[in-house]
Amino acid sequence: MIEVRPGGRRRIDRVLDPDYIEGLDRLGLAEVRARRDDAAQEETDLSYLRRLLHGRIDIVRAEQKRRTEGGSASVVEQLATILADNAVGPAMGMGRYQTLEPSRAEAHRRHVEALVSDADLSDVAALPDERLELALQTYAKEEASVSQRRRQVQVVMDLLNAEIAKRYREGKASVDELLAAERERDEG
Repeated sequence: MIEVRPGGRRRIDRVLDPDYIEGLDRLGLAEVRARRDDAAQEETDLSYLRRLLHGRIDIVRAEQKRRTEGGSASVVEQLATILADNAVGPAMGMGRYQTLEPSRAEAHRRHVEALVSDADLSDVAALPDERLELALQTYAKEEASVSQRRRQVQVVMDLLNAEIAKRYREGKASVDELLAAERERDEG
């Protein structure tokens, strides 16, 4: 379960702290953008973690289906199809175009593996039905938690983006200033 610790030092703790979006109108534009970028990175990381969990859920469900229907093909033989089925399906929820790469991919992978450390999912066919069901429930519960936190981060991002847009609308920020700051950053 993704816990948020008040006063914590992790990015998710900062982004979901109510103070993070308090008094945005009093912050400089650079700070508002920095906070938006920080929130965007957290959303990217949560999206990656969520995709990892979906992959594990799909594998477990495929094995359960194989058992129920008496299929002979192993999950390993069907892996590409299993993982591709949801990748090409219709988008669900508040998916957003991501330009960032996950910053903690390896940590997220280890987290997902640790969720069901006693269930070796590299050989789901060897797991008894009850352990397979436990793995599915564990992954599904974690996915729900990650999705909830991701939606909360997206709300923060929306508020930060709205503040930036408002400043442009009201003439308190200009594209020329943004481009000059970008050039300065690239040269420095």
